[in-house]
Amino acid sequence: MDASRSRPIEDYGLIGDLESAALVSREGTIDWLCLPRFDSPACFSALLGNESHGRWLLAPAAGTSATSRRYRPGTLVLETDFEGPDGAVRVIDFMPRRRSGAPRVMRIVEGLRGRVPMRMELSVRPDYGSIVPWVERSADGARVISGPDSFRLTTPLPLEVADGSATCEFEAREGAHQRFTLTWNLSF
Repeated sequence: MDASRSRPIEDYGLIGDLESAALVSREGTIDWLCLPRFDSPACFSALLGNESHGRWLLAPAAGTSATSRRYRPGTLVLETDFEGPDGAVRVIDFMPRRRSGAPRVMRIVEGLRGRVPMRMELSVRPDYGSIVPWVERSADGARVISGPDSFRLTTPLPLEVADGSATCEFEAREGAHQRFTLTWNLSF
């Protein structure tokens, strides 16, 4: 059975911006997200299928020995701590309120202790996983285009683009932060 389908729903955390929401697994994947609104077709739908239906992985590359999570008090800012043999890392997930801007999903990696090899894999699959979009690198990340939908991943880290996905590997060091921002806009 596929790993995402065998996860109970209570293993997911919810982040949102009052106009849309995402489900974040304990393993560091966003397996469900509809943009720009709650009633839009999902661009990550691994929750209902498997990773080929779209997801956003941000987690230790070698697995973990312990995981804990919590919300910052009074917010939908989700913090997930991963412990491994060589260190600990925190992934902070949230969607800032839009006001008049575009919808965004923010993910920040904070090194807590030691050094932790990390993996990021963005596989946007619009229309409930039925479309493999066009993906290209940009000066500050990657751009994903599919019909009327345009997604932009911004990060200072170098990305590899292949098979409709953007990936990178990096090391989370104690005291260091890495950021990833996914923004949706109309493509035209």
